[in-house]
Amino acid sequence: IEAAGMKVLSSHVGHNLNDEELASGNIDGALNWWKQCIETHKAAGMKYLVNPGVNFPRNLKEAKVICNYLNRIGEMANAAGLKFGYHNHSYEFNKVESQVWYDYMLQNTEASKVFFEMDVYWAVRGQVSPVEYFNKYPGRFSLLHIKDHTEIGKSGMVGFDAIFNNAKTAGLENLVVELEHGTTPDILEGMKISADYLLNATFVKPSYSK
Repeated sequence: IEAAGMKVLSSHVGHNLNDEELASGNIDGALNWWKQCIETHKAAGMKYLVNPGVNFPRNLKEAKVICNYLNRIGEMANAAGLKFGYHNHSYEFNKVESQVWYDYMLQNTEASKVFFEMDVYWAVRGQVSPVEYFNKYPGRFSLLHIKDHTEIGKSGMVGFDAIFNNAKTAGLENLVVELEHGTTPDILEGMKISADYLLNATFVKPSYSK
């Protein structure tokens, strides 16, 4: 990556709690795993370390254990000079008992320890508005996972103009772009279509870094 003139920015890595840990709340063993993980990613020059999914809790007791777990990981990452975040899919917008799991995570993790990398495509698929979440939890979304059903901007199902026009409210620092499904058999051509869309869109800034 560095030989190609680019920088390593972020990584997706996760380690779920097992049933015993969820029941007891004893997460020390899992945190030992994260200690090694954080050290490795620091050595690789990462700025962000992102968990791309956790157990879907069966009740609010498990939900609280998972949020405590995320806070502890974030604290360890911060101590090593990294920022720790959580990346959603669509299932987080389902309810645990009476509460939406994604909202519960946002409300029960500390902003100084855990940011959120919203995958805007999966949020829309989860039938929520990314912008409404930016307004409800301003500053929590340091990264945005920019994705569409096909190449970026092709499907018309994701309101990228509204998303980018509210990037300041979100707290955006950097973008991560993913090609979910291409319409062309050549993935490099699909990547070019996505990149050109973002580079030519008047509502996308050249940089969001502070």
